[in-house]
Amino acid sequence: MPKGGARIWYFPDGFLPEKTEGSSLEAHEALMILNTNGRPANLKLDFYFEEREPAKNIGIVVGAERCTFFRMDKPEEIGGLEIPAMTQYGLRVRSDVNIVAQFGRLDTTQANLAYYVNVGYHEDE
Repeated sequence: MPKGGARIWYFPDGFLPEKTEGSSLEAHEALMILNTNGRPANLKLDFYFEEREPAKNIGIVVGAERCTFFRMDKPEEIGGLEIPAMTQYGLRVRSDVNIVAQFGRLDTTQANLAYYVNVGYHEDE
């Protein structure tokens, strides 16, 4: 029987787009977590930047049998961490239970828009 998901996930392509005026859609990036377990998933987020020290061990929780989305442009959703627009970063997600993680970006800085979703690289402990 497959175990479903993994405990460690990596997303190397963070680059929070700038907000644009006049669009009904708001530019953002989001970390999407699916927890199919019967207990909450306690996560630790580690952000790695090109030109500054990492921000590590930011704790967030996803409830049992829940799917939750964390916006990278909303510091209150990611432990108070402020990521300036147009800042390159990578993200490691560590969990105490198996989860499935995706990362998405909505870029409204160009006329055609761009929506990008990525299932990251994952590994077992």
